[in-house]
Amino acid sequence: MKRRIITTADGSKTIHLEDWNEQYHSKHGAVQEAYHVFIKHGLQSFSNQRIAILEVGFGTGLNALITLKEAPRLGLDILYTGVEAFPITNAELEGLNYTEVLDAKALDEAFLSMHSAPWEEHVALTPNFSLIKMQKRFQEINAVGLFDLIYFDAFGARVQPELWTVAIFQKMYNALSDEGVLVTYSAKGSVRRALQEVGFRVERLPGPPGKREMLRALKTISVS
Repeated sequence: MKRRIITTADGSKTIHLEDWNEQYHSKHGAVQEAYHVFIKHGLQSFSNQRIAILEVGFGTGLNALITLKEAPRLGLDILYTGVEAFPITNAELEGLNYTEVLDAKALDEAFLSMHSAPWEEHVALTPNFSLIKMQKRFQEINAVGLFDLIYFDAFGARVQPELWTVAIFQKMYNALSDEGVLVTYSAKGSVRRALQEVGFRVERLPGPPGKREMLRALKTISVS
């Protein structure tokens, strides 16, 4: 599949998949989308605690980088798990400009370390941010109650509908602790209904630039 680096509306780069006419991030602004969906409506639900995050679609590492950047401000100690079946190449990594756009050049080394870190091993990137990358398909996620927050950032249902099904969202529900949170840029009715079918309480929230809405799903407390 032909891939190329493009510039999004906020000046940050992303990867465009020409055969699918799909991007890793919104063409309306990669950094803006990440902040709005995953930080504002996900990470900022937590403060002054230790949390475990699962990212479904590690991709370019943008969401992980911004999470690392924001963790100290929120008083968070984070164990971050990124699942990715098809890692980006070194050439693609060199074409990304996230630390520049974020005015965070001091995080260059941490960002590069995210991508060079060995798979399936915990790596402490800062005193309050540890990463483990898992190279596998989302269908292979079988965690139970391990995560407080899920960033669901798979490619869209238009091109990969199999990633937005009841079966996948049941895995996400199982992976969350009680009162855990899942956030995604998608607002499709079929996605909302699939989340509700497995037990999530779903909120429709204002979307990032270029999208009217997004979804946040909350895992209800189990009753013994």
